[in-house]
Amino acid sequence: MSRVLNFSHWIYEERHNAAYLTLNRPQIHNAMDDTTVIEAMAALNEAEESDRVRAVVFCGAGDSFCAGADINWMKRVRNFTKLENIRDAEALCELFYRIYTFRKPVVARVQGAARGGGAGLVAACDVVVASTNATFAFTEVKLGLVPAVISPYLVRRLGEGPCRYYILTGKKFDAVEAHRLRLVDTVVEPDDLNDAVEDHVRELSQNGPEAMAVAKDLIRAVGRTTPEEAKVTTSRMLARVRSEEEALEGFSAFLEKRKPKWAGK
Repeated sequence: MSRVLNFSHWIYEERHNAAYLTLNRPQIHNAMDDTTVIEAMAALNEAEESDRVRAVVFCGAGDSFCAGADINWMKRVRNFTKLENIRDAEALCELFYRIYTFRKPVVARVQGAARGGGAGLVAACDVVVASTNATFAFTEVKLGLVPAVISPYLVRRLGEGPCRYYILTGKKFDAVEAHRLRLVDTVVEPDDLNDAVEDHVRELSQNGPEAMAVAKDLIRAVGRTTPEEAKVTTSRMLARVRSEEEALEGFSAFLEKRKPKWAGK
């Protein structure tokens, strides 16, 4: 049985062991503003607190995933004081960091345009499934801006070289190129997009929830250190995880040739 919450800019629905967060502004290609940011944080809090939710899926209603910043938001920002501008930018920064560090796996379901912050949202997710009709661009420089808030996630996903090219040119690229650049993990035909996303959710639901949360911490930690520096951190992490209830249940289920108790449907 699904659970649905309607925000002004988002639809939150729990189904298939996942919370589907659909940006619901199709008339402006799901462009983001400050309300979008605030409501996304609230929706993520709902997903974090729900025991039924094993993964989060970000979606866009209509033909586009997210076209970036709402032009009306950008007009208002022009008249902000310095302090208002800082607070607004910090709130946006917190959203991307929240997605990147979220304790449950986060999947992006991408169709149509993903521009600017919309492409940054994709980069902050753990798993990205895109339709062949998806296109991407970091268009900030064309407006005299820079993709400051999303840059940490772009560089980690694409690497410095591709970021130099695509951020400086603002050039549009398709899903095949996004897959080559590792911004996208899976590319499917438009009619197969929903099934592909649900397949990924189903697969994630079979894994230990705490193990996936710790694995996300592990990836971030070792990405900032050398193998020598990581020895203490990783050995202690493994020792701790092996002694916890989830791992003991996983080992028992493997030996008894059954599904572990935490495996989703």
